[in-house]
Amino acid sequence: MPITPVIFPELIRALIAAIDANADAVTELDQAIGDGDHVFNLQRGLLALQQHADDIATLDWPAAWQKIGMTVMSAVGGASGSLYATLFIGLAKSSQGKSLDLRGFSEALLLAVEAVKQRGKADVGEKTMLDVLVPAAQALQAEAAANSALPTILARLRQVATEGAEATRDMVATKGRASFLGERSKGHVDAGAKTAQLMISAIADVLDFVVA
Repeated sequence: MPITPVIFPELIRALIAAIDANADAVTELDQAIGDGDHVFNLQRGLLALQQHADDIATLDWPAAWQKIGMTVMSAVGGASGSLYATLFIGLAKSSQGKSLDLRGFSEALLLAVEAVKQRGKADVGEKTMLDVLVPAAQALQAEAAANSALPTILARLRQVATEGAEATRDMVATKGRASFLGERSKGHVDAGAKTAQLMISAIADVLDFVVA
C-alpha cells in the first residue's frame, strides 16, 4: 500500500507525544552541554506543523516536504530549526519528478541529509543529530536495495537510530555551544541526536501500524 501524506496528521500527533513524553529527560541532556532550549524549540515547531497538518495531508510528498520545511524554518529557533528545514526542503528538491517508491525515497533522503551536513558544516562523529540521521539514511538505502519487507526496515531504523544517539555519549562535541566544553562534553548523549532518535522511532511505530 502506498504511503501518502494522508497519514501526516497521525505522524505529527505521534511526534508530539514522543517529544512531550521525554521532554524533561532531553532538557536535562541539553542543559548539561547545550543551551537548554532544544525541546522548547522543537515543540514549538511540531505544534506549528500540527496547525497545518490537514492542509499538508492533501499534498503530494514533494509539496508536503516543502511546506514542512518552510513551516519549520519560520517556527523553530536555534540550530535545529535551520537544519530540519534544510532536511525537508532538501527532500522536496531531491524528490521532484522522481519515483517515490522505497528506493527512490531512500535516495532522496540521502541527498537531503547531505544538504544538512553542508548547512551545519558537520558530519558523523561530532556529537550532533547527524550521528542519527546519517546512519538511518544509509540503513534505509541498504534495506531498500535488498528489497527488505517494511517491518524489517522499520526495526532496522529504530536500531540504528538508538545506536547512533547512544554513540554520542562518548564523543567530544565540536559544534555548537557544547564544543566550548571540550572533553567535558563527553559522558552526555547529545540532545539533538536523542530527539532525532525519538522521532524516527515514533514515525516507525506509526508506519508499522499503518501497514499492519
